[in-house]
Amino acid sequence: MSGLANAHRFITLEGPEGAGKSTLAPKLVEWLESLGYTVMLTREPGATELGREIRRLLLNGGDISAETELFLFLADRSHHVRTLIEPALAAGKIVICDRYVDSTVVYQSVARGLDPNEIDRLNRFATGGLLPGLTLLLDLPVEVGLARETKGDRLDREPLEFHRAVAAGYQKMAEKNPDRIQVLNAELDPRAVFSSAKDKVNTFLAIRA
Repeated sequence: MSGLANAHRFITLEGPEGAGKSTLAPKLVEWLESLGYTVMLTREPGATELGREIRRLLLNGGDISAETELFLFLADRSHHVRTLIEPALAAGKIVICDRYVDSTVVYQSVARGLDPNEIDRLNRFATGGLLPGLTLLLDLPVEVGLARETKGDRLDREPLEFHRAVAAGYQKMAEKNPDRIQVLNAELDPRAVFSSAKDKVNTFLAIRA
């Protein structure tokens, strides 16, 4: 797949609800652009016109099964990769994406209980195998993150045990993928989180220059 050769310019942000991804992402874009990089900021779900409709169904719709939820996320991701992410990487841009395949693993497999092997297979099919070169995981206690949230969407309203399973899933994933997934302490002041993120991105880009 064409995008695989450019994955070293693909950075994702992950974390439980209220971790501060949407605060950190634009700061990283502004900083990287000040260094002369061309950057595309995107998110899942909802970066495309189709994705925005899928996002509405996922976050503001009624009750849906775990399997239906999975396929909606995958439909958004497949369209997203092929219409936005791959073309941006092919053009030499750095792509920063708020949530990607790791979210599906922890939310739909760890927290929802769907087959992890099947989710891995479907993620690969949806993306053509494209993985980020760097994932910044914003980590903080579940209760702290939920207290920050104000939007109250369908996932926010899940019970505390669900969110704890998500957080534990992220921690386990980081332990299994230490080269790709770098953990940030999201309880710190946003300026400190940003500084730590810059250090990790700088190291990542320097190694792959």
